[in-house]
Amino acid sequence: MKMDDNVKCVNRMKRYSLFYFLALFPLVTMAQGVIDVHSHIITPEFVSALEKEGRLMDEGFPLPKYDVEAHLKWMDEAGVQTSVLTLAAPQPEAQYQPLTKGEESRHSVIRKCNETAARIKKQHPGRFLFCATLPLPDVDAAIHEAIYALDTLKADGIKLATNVNGQYLGTPELDTLFTVLNERKAVVILHPHRPEPVNKAVMQQTPLAMQEYLSETTRAVANMITRNVLARYPNVKVVVPHCGAYLPLAVPRMKSLTPVMQANKMVGEIDWEANLASLYYDLAGAHSPEVIRMLLTITTPSHLLYGSDYPYVAPLVLKASLQRMRQYLTDEPDLAPYKEMILHVNAKELMY
Repeated sequence: MKMDDNVKCVNRMKRYSLFYFLALFPLVTMAQGVIDVHSHIITPEFVSALEKEGRLMDEGFPLPKYDVEAHLKWMDEAGVQTSVLTLAAPQPEAQYQPLTKGEESRHSVIRKCNETAARIKKQHPGRFLFCATLPLPDVDAAIHEAIYALDTLKADGIKLATNVNGQYLGTPELDTLFTVLNERKAVVILHPHRPEPVNKAVMQQTPLAMQEYLSETTRAVANMITRNVLARYPNVKVVVPHCGAYLPLAVPRMKSLTPVMQANKMVGEIDWEANLASLYYDLAGAHSPEVIRMLLTITTPSHLLYGSDYPYVAPLVLKASLQRMRQYLTDEPDLAPYKEMILHVNAKELMY
């Protein structure tokens, strides 16, 4: 073979290599795509149930419309590989009806919502995961649904509201549910719901999404910590929404007041290390370098996760927000080492 032929052969191989790289580039980038642990599904049966109950405005603002194809379009444009679906607030009323004689009762609305989420996950492999909703405050029914969702529907976790009809997380009556979740090493994604009882006049002045949601989240986690729920059920991993709410401020205060509370027999011993070790934090909402640094005072970089809150925020705003996060996680020297961890590595290790 002549020298010219050798050169032509090498050039040809380079072109073919470039061609195959470009052909595979979407798959390569998709494999490193963002994992969004905070997105919501709003199903027709869910909306219909709330409409019948006259509760469409329970959370103080209208439910956004949800469409799977629109969700996928936003994900593709923003560079999101996978979204974790959870049912939006509020919780449908848990009124169980027997199916037929001899069959177990179930909450048809919640069951249908979970089955819809499971179907979406199956129809779009690799693009969606889902955390099943439970029909609380009926604990026995919730346990039944959790087992069905995790074992049969292959749910990727469980979504728990901060409270349902005044039944707050951390209450002793939920221990049997957490026993089941602990046995299955379940991931739990929290989401705030309106407080019970609720002061509607106060919410009209400052919508609950601006204030009570943060308080609700902090209250629910604080309740679990003071009863060592997370320490007693260490296989349950809990994702705290909205940049940890007030926890970076609340945890040091709780620690400082614990001796006084214990002296007055208001709380018992608290295993702070074990409780905090089970908490993860999504960065949906008002994320910033400063917020991340605050979170790192109570957790580690391996427990921070990206979250969008789709579809409650306009797609263009979410896309710009994610781009801003990518930028400061590149530019800030102390945060740059955690960029890939926050955008996808931590979520992959937690959810898969």
